[in-house]
Amino acid sequence: MQPSIFKSYDIRALSPGEIEISDAERIGRTLGAIYKPKRVIVGHDMRTTSQELEEALIEGLRSQGADIVRIGLCSTPMFYFAMTEARESVDLGVMVTASHNPSEYNGFKMMLGNGLPIGQGSGMEDIRDMACSEMPIPHAAQTGSVTDDEHVLEHYIEKMWQLSGLAGDFSDLRIAVDAGNGMNGHTLPKLLGRLHGAHIEKLYWDLDGRFPNHEANPVKTETLDALRAVMKKHQCHVGFAFDGDGDRIGVVDEEGTPIPGDMLGALLSQEILRDHPQATILYDLRSSSSLPELITSLGGTAKMCRVGHAHIKKQLIEENAAFASELSMHFYFGDLRGSEATDLVLLLVLKFMQREGKPLSQLWKPLKKYAHSGEINFKVADTQATIERIQEHFVSKAKDIITIDGVRMNFEGWWFSVRASNTEPLLRLNLEAKTVEEMEAHKKELTDLIY
Repeated sequence: MQPSIFKSYDIRALSPGEIEISDAERIGRTLGAIYKPKRVIVGHDMRTTSQELEEALIEGLRSQGADIVRIGLCSTPMFYFAMTEARESVDLGVMVTASHNPSEYNGFKMMLGNGLPIGQGSGMEDIRDMACSEMPIPHAAQTGSVTDDEHVLEHYIEKMWQLSGLAGDFSDLRIAVDAGNGMNGHTLPKLLGRLHGAHIEKLYWDLDGRFPNHEANPVKTETLDALRAVMKKHQCHVGFAFDGDGDRIGVVDEEGTPIPGDMLGALLSQEILRDHPQATILYDLRSSSSLPELITSLGGTAKMCRVGHAHIKKQLIEENAAFASELSMHFYFGDLRGSEATDLVLLLVLKFMQREGKPLSQLWKPLKKYAHSGEINFKVADTQATIERIQEHFVSKAKDIITIDGVRMNFEGWWFSVRASNTEPLLRLNLEAKTVEEMEAHKKELTDLIY
């Protein structure tokens, strides 16, 4: 087993190839040996290797005496929900998935019973070191049991509708929803079955781990082409697209424009602060300054956070925040102990549109006050050396320097963030200025410096 498969937030690599069945069994044994869980929730997505990896993982966990609750096919939000609901009686959870990665990948997301994910700095290094060592991991005296829970989906859907508060007649609503052949094809029929009277255009709801139509990754705007074409044909009010495991959501307005993740976070923050006045809301350090300004103007407390679900969930729980948003279209809810819930995002967007009675473009575009570059990726020989060179170049001009994740430097009228990717060998740049012209000028300056 290669140490490189152990990432900041999960275990993820080519499978078969870098993650084999024997590796899954070894990872199960390792988790059992380190955490000594009595009860473990296990689920899997629709990838072609997921079931066989799950079976091997379960055997490894059972060999350490763990009793398994198998929830079967699930999206990542469903898995987190199952963990949250069972937190008093479960010690560990593992989902077999490679998130939004292409079809040839697979892996494991892991969570402790207290709701905190296992990641870099919170257990991943220990798992990596034991799993990759030559050390034998002996069996426990007694093999654990396996039981099936077939009710997670119905409980999850009920919770999403309860938290959204959405109600009424939807006869005039026209929406398009692209599941990308991913796990939301499992949740959407029951979720949207309650939108009585709505006209719903369905794209790729059948589960297919080969992703035959397009990559299930709404952050890449080219994956939204089919959705936008259907929306235009049927004059839809809004379109939604999900990634492979269902923990990221893209939203397209009636004009066919994808809403940036931070602007969607700003729209959702308004809805959250209606139900949780003066709440703390987290936003990742790549987000537009428009987002914290809006939160503050509505009486909330805006706090910056690191990128990545392991870091965000920990801070959300510690600070008792009501909501957190990421530029990468992950959204986290305090009512679900920090779990992502894209199905809830869909319902809250519809609720916001229903109450305001305006086209979606008129609801989010006024929130965008500045010119944001979006995330730009660079391949560099040494990300840390590049970040240090950039910081040294700008340090005399900066008003404020934030180093919780790479470096973010604030100036009069603009800011930039550079950080090493947690999942790929890339340097990621985000910047924002008051005008497009200023943003482009600063982008060129930074690009030249990076190269």
